[in-house]
Amino acid sequence: GHFLIGDALTSVPEPNVCFIPQNRLSHWQRTQQITQQFWARWYKEYLSLLQQRQKWKTDSANIQPNQLVVIKDDNLPPLQWITGRVLEVHPGADNRVRVVTVKTSTGIYKRAANKLCILPVEPLQTQ
Repeated sequence: GHFLIGDALTSVPEPNVCFIPQNRLSHWQRTQQITQQFWARWYKEYLSLLQQRQKWKTDSANIQPNQLVVIKDDNLPPLQWITGRVLEVHPGADNRVRVVTVKTSTGIYKRAANKLCILPVEPLQTQ
């Protein structure tokens, strides 16, 4: 995976230089700025595609328990996205899932369903 980020996957991320003017950066920092801008754009565009907003044209399936999801958080650097597994769904009055209980590596959280991206993998089968 190093060809994607330019470093080992286990390396410590570089400090964020996206908001520093270009004329104040060294050549290496400018390279890092371009890389960070690429990943920020990829994050916004690709994860939005995973959500598949249908805008009431067709009914989409509700989030189901045991589905693997990525929790959208704009404050995380690349390759540090929070993944979790859906434990419970909390439907609204219209039986559409609005809130979800998600288990991550750091704990159990309740999140809005529109802040989750379902990963395209088969759900875990319970026994």
